[in-house]
Amino acid sequence: MEKNQSVHTIILNQSKDQVLLVKRRDIPVWVLPGGGIDLNESPEAAAVRESHEETGLNVVIEEKIGVYTPRNKLSNISHIYECRVESGKTVLTTETQAINWFSIEDLPPMPPPYPEWISDALTNTLPRPFTKKVVSVNYWAFVKHCILHPILMGRFLLSRIGIHLNS
Repeated sequence: MEKNQSVHTIILNQSKDQVLLVKRRDIPVWVLPGGGIDLNESPEAAAVRESHEETGLNVVIEEKIGVYTPRNKLSNISHIYECRVESGKTVLTTETQAINWFSIEDLPPMPPPYPEWISDALTNTLPRPFTKKVVSVNYWAFVKHCILHPILMGRFLLSRIGIHLNS
């Protein structure tokens, strides 16, 4: 697996009108479960592992939505999967301070590119799996978020160099 690749899972309820989100401890924002792909690990195995590590749930991959490639150095290659819960119950971990189901119609504020990924997963306009550039992660959005959310962005930058402030 090429370096700096990640996976993210869109875990939907049975009626596909709610998505499971986790609130991170290091940067307290709502995001999709996910993380890095380990050496010699497939993206599919990483998606299942990361979902379990962050939520306590055992998931099954329903479909690979796509692969998002970076337009700049602010993001990395991200594999996105639609999943369903097979078993287990939600459990907070060292990485998550909250886990909650949210209506697709009433999502909490999330940093880019999570809203873009959720929207693309729920829209069947592209053949799957697709490859697409990450549109919402750009330098203008980065500057805007630094001005509007300096503490969160500071924590984000620290996490990018390996310093995680878990609260």
